[in-house]
Amino acid sequence: MPITTLHRTIGVRVGDIQIGGGAPVAVQSMTITDTADAEATATQCVELADAGSELVRITVNTPAAAEAVPEIKRRMRDRGCQTPLIGDFHYNGHLLLSRYPGCAAALDKYRINPGNVGTGSRRDKQFTTICQIARDHGTPVRIGVNGGSLNQDLVMAKMQVNTDQRLGRSSEEIINDCMVQSALESTALAIEAGLRPDQIIISCKVSSPRNLIAIYRELASQTNQPLHLGLTEAGMSLKGQVWSAAAMGVLLEQGIGDTIRVSLTPSPGGDRRNEVYAACELLQALGLRAFAPSITACPGCGRTTSTTFQSLAELIQRHVREMMPVWKTRYDGVEKMRVAVMGCVVNGPGESRAANIGISLPGTGEDPTCPVYVDGEHTATLRGSYDELADAFLRLVDDYIKTRYDKKSVPV
Repeated sequence: MPITTLHRTIGVRVGDIQIGGGAPVAVQSMTITDTADAEATATQCVELADAGSELVRITVNTPAAAEAVPEIKRRMRDRGCQTPLIGDFHYNGHLLLSRYPGCAAALDKYRINPGNVGTGSRRDKQFTTICQIARDHGTPVRIGVNGGSLNQDLVMAKMQVNTDQRLGRSSEEIINDCMVQSALESTALAIEAGLRPDQIIISCKVSSPRNLIAIYRELASQTNQPLHLGLTEAGMSLKGQVWSAAAMGVLLEQGIGDTIRVSLTPSPGGDRRNEVYAACELLQALGLRAFAPSITACPGCGRTTSTTFQSLAELIQRHVREMMPVWKTRYDGVEKMRVAVMGCVVNGPGESRAANIGISLPGTGEDPTCPVYVDGEHTATLRGSYDELADAFLRLVDDYIKTRYDKKSVPV
């Protein structure tokens, strides 16, 4: 069942996407290309969007990067990608946005980190400059506080109070408080600079799941601004996915969070889209969104000595991801489809019947046949080599989609 939103938030428009205000939780991601390379960056933006990312963020850290932003957006639009483009600024955002008005105008949102927008007396002035540029362009901002770049003056002042007054608070508790305080004070300063509340999204990202949960619970109790969730520096592959899900799953279950990113460290040459797939799977697992057909697959055991079911499950997953950009433009409801690829008779027929379409492959010592179930009915039995089975089952999946889901009207 859909989870009732407990944290009521203001709605913020980012391009054609609404964040907060009762809108579905949105997925975002970030490129790993050199932003000055407009072609590579635009290509990765489109790939991330096709994978399910509804907002894409790019680093804007140098004059060359700022100069490339309008070209990146043009190339995205030329390829039919309307996904909002977000600029990520640290240290010199006030200079780049001021000196490159084309960059400022092209971006659909700015991300500002209050901890490194400037130091001392320059901090508020430089932060205000970015907010005023956003005000003039009608551009929303995310005030993104990060544990690794938190305002150290604020932290030291809080630590000193803790020592002087013998409050006995742990350093983690103090830092958590500083994160929330920094976000709220920066929001007030942004509004003072001319931004409307419906132009501001907040995040307070740390790398500890327990601290993230504590921070966002407190933040949600003190503001109605939309909240971006993410476990920063989550780590590589399995660790990053599990830790992110552990933290964000708890918060999303409590209705806290309006947009999310799963910040995975890719392997060298790895697929950046994995962080998008992870975020989509998290929301789909909680019943909050549906992005692509879900694949139920057998984990394997001593009964499943053949690798056929593993190869077939992997093939189906890859096929779904490759085809989803096309399917979602042609068929209504295809993202809710369930496919089962099972490895033996124990749970195979039952899980296959429960799916929209499923196949139960034979385990060790079983009759070498593969019953296929469509909407609970046994409709076919496949036999043959792996290639023959794979080709036949892929055709059945494609045929199911073409015949069971309403076709969308496509403008001529």
